[in-house]
Amino acid sequence: MNKKQLLAMQKRNKARLTELRSRLEKNEVRAEDLEGVQQEVQDLADEAQAIADALANLEDGGDEEETPPANEEEDRSDDSDEEERSNEDDEEEERQNGISSEQRSGIMQQIGKGLSTRGHKSSAKKEKEIRSAFANFVAGKITEAEARSLGIETGNGSVTVPEVVASEVISYAQEENLLRKYGSVHKTKGNVKYPVLVKKADANVNKNERAVGSPIPVTTIEFDEILLSPAEFDALATVTQKLLNMSGAPVETIVIDELKKAYVRKETNYMFNGDDVGNENPGALAKKAVAFYETAPVDITAAGYSQKLYSQLVKVKGQPVTEVLKKSMWIVNRAALTVLEDMTDTTGRPLLHQDATDGVGYKLLGHKLDFTDAADGTDPTDPVFYFGDFKAFHIQDVIGGMQLQKLLETYASTNRVGFKIYNLLDGQLVYSPFEPAVYRYEVGATAPVGG
Repeated sequence: MNKKQLLAMQKRNKARLTELRSRLEKNEVRAEDLEGVQQEVQDLADEAQAIADALANLEDGGDEEETPPANEEEDRSDDSDEEERSNEDDEEEERQNGISSEQRSGIMQQIGKGLSTRGHKSSAKKEKEIRSAFANFVAGKITEAEARSLGIETGNGSVTVPEVVASEVISYAQEENLLRKYGSVHKTKGNVKYPVLVKKADANVNKNERAVGSPIPVTTIEFDEILLSPAEFDALATVTQKLLNMSGAPVETIVIDELKKAYVRKETNYMFNGDDVGNENPGALAKKAVAFYETAPVDITAAGYSQKLYSQLVKVKGQPVTEVLKKSMWIVNRAALTVLEDMTDTTGRPLLHQDATDGVGYKLLGHKLDFTDAADGTDPTDPVFYFGDFKAFHIQDVIGGMQLQKLLETYASTNRVGFKIYNLLDGQLVYSPFEPAVYRYEVGATAPVGG
């Protein structure tokens, strides 16, 4: 239904409510008509709200419903006049038509609410407006005061990324960063350390009833505690001034897409490799996963490599303890995927086969497999295989910790605008020393001397 039709319906609705109010003021509603009038007023009030909501959610506005009715002052005057009526007049009216002043006042109040109904925007509409306001502010298209009026928090040269945009960035990260997709994410408020405990305990068995002289022996519990400690995490994106100034360009899409790409690249490298200077991550997957070295050398450029590599992959699969193995999957790089797609087992069947029963594209040796360029080693052409339970990779997100700063002068000489995005984040692979969670096998890598 278009705006014109909605406004016409709103006009008819208010006209009928005004007519009913007029009848009440003139004492034209009899006692036997009271129930019907009350029901009609309620139906009209519900309809007024539905129309106002629909107008509020139209793309092109719907400001008319925000304007108070022209006769609202009249309404208040009439209400005041009603209150000033003498008790004698009320008693006379009640004798004439059987409607008490309380009944009449109740219906009049309901009519007043129907005439002054305001539309409520849907959550989707509000989120879209906030998203657009945020992007327009960081692009310099609206002022700080306008941004604040639209619910954007600013101050100290930076702007807090609204939850709707932050969620969009993180959702994108979950698709691109496989550790977010398969790991364990913990959301906390404030920059607090989140403990992850890992332990191994021995239970006791006793066939006989315990006597006074046979207490339960103390079991040995060994544990390790890893504290996820979020640090300031930043990434940088730049957009040309020309693109931002093009009137037809969807600025919110441009800015937010660039932020997503820049942020996810930085976050993914932090979790997979953790080798950024000054921002090293000792719990990164590549550093914390247990290295597996070949029991027999494999050269993927030589003839007959397929069965040799197959044998090593079977050995990798056999590394985790049974509890971990049941929950394990593969994450490999593109080089490994390419090699696997060309391999067959001893019966000639493809080693890697498609499996869509649970929405996962591939299975290898009975376990799900996913791939990403983030799993690359020093040389991207070397196949890299990770195998294990990736739920052991713990990520701490700080709610409301994502902020953005606009850099104008830094890139002014190249007619670009920089956007620096901050977030409070930590991600580490955590497991008991008795039960390693993830193993890493890089084809051709040799064990360090003395290792």
